[in-house]
Amino acid sequence: MEIKGLLDEDFVNYKYPSMFIVFPHCTFKCEKECGVRCCQNSDLAIAKSIDVDIETIVQRYKSNSITHAIVCGGLEPMDSFDELVSLIEHIRHAEIYDKIVIYTGYEKPEIVNKISVLSKYGNIIVKYGRYVPGQEKHYDEFLGVYLASDNQYAEELKEE
Repeated sequence: MEIKGLLDEDFVNYKYPSMFIVFPHCTFKCEKECGVRCCQNSDLAIAKSIDVDIETIVQRYKSNSITHAIVCGGLEPMDSFDELVSLIEHIRHAEIYDKIVIYTGYEKPEIVNKISVLSKYGNIIVKYGRYVPGQEKHYDEFLGVYLASDNQYAEELKEE
C-alpha cells in the first residue's frame, strides 16, 4: 500500500490514542476553491511515498496496546479509495472492530457512493468538509478535537 507516513501512536486527531495513516494523494480541492495556498498538508505532496504491506500495518496496530482506533488522513484518503477499502477489509478480516476515522475534505453529497461502500464495515467515522481560510476553528464533540473550519463535522456511518 502506498502511503506518505505511519504514526503508531497519535494523540491529536481523535479523542482516543490512534494509529495515524498518511494517505498519498489529493486533488487540492480546498485550495482550488478558495484560490489561495492554504493546505496544512501541502508539503506531503512532494514528500517521498513509501510502500507498506497492509498486513504489516494490521500487525503493528494489533501489537500496540496503547491505540484504540485507526485514523486515515494526510492528504486525501478518498482519492486513494481502493487502497482505503482494502485496508479496512484487512482490518476487519483480522477481527479488529475498533473505530476507523477517515478525514476527508469532501462534502458528504460528493461521495455518497463511497460512503455507501464504507458503511457496510461498521464502526467507521467520517470527518467531512473542506478547509476554508478565515473561519473559526470549532470543537467537534464526536471526534473530541478541534476542526479548522466551522463547516467541518464528523459522523459515524450507519450500516446499510
